[in-house]
Amino acid sequence: MAAAERARPLLFVFAGLPGTGKSTIARRLAERTGAVWLRVDTVEAAAVQAGLPASFETGLAAYLAVQGIARENLVLGRSVIVDAVNAVEPARQMWRDLAAECGADRRVVEVVVRDRVEHRRRVEQREAPSPPLRTPTWQDVVDREYAPWEEPVLQLEGADDPEANLARVLRAVADRG
Repeated sequence: MAAAERARPLLFVFAGLPGTGKSTIARRLAERTGAVWLRVDTVEAAAVQAGLPASFETGLAAYLAVQGIARENLVLGRSVIVDAVNAVEPARQMWRDLAAECGADRRVVEVVVRDRVEHRRRVEQREAPSPPLRTPTWQDVVDREYAPWEEPVLQLEGADDPEANLARVLRAVADRG
């Protein structure tokens, strides 16, 4: 099949504070669709495991590494799921730019837990998701900068059933035309 005849790849940008369940949904989406799943925390954890200090720069390097790997896959026509907090506009703009550069359709999926008691419970009871990175405390989550999205996003309630949330994402993909 000629490149022009192939469907445009999708760049899924998952966003949300720690403990909302974005990785759970992103992983299920990858399993269901075959899209490449890229977790920024996994890359940052590898950098720390290699001896680099956990810092703003290490986190930025992880975003940039994921951006490069995502680019390579999008150019090949593969859909990609980026799983990260994506808390601020510069991070969000990098994914807009990448989608435009690669001719990919972009879908933003923001996962939230509106019930603060439930969100706190989830943060405090979760196992370390990306050793050797320090697991965020509830206070870390509360204090974290997280700007509201200024564009349409598919917002999911992380406390809902993950399969129901996955179905919402898949419906949004089906309506991508």
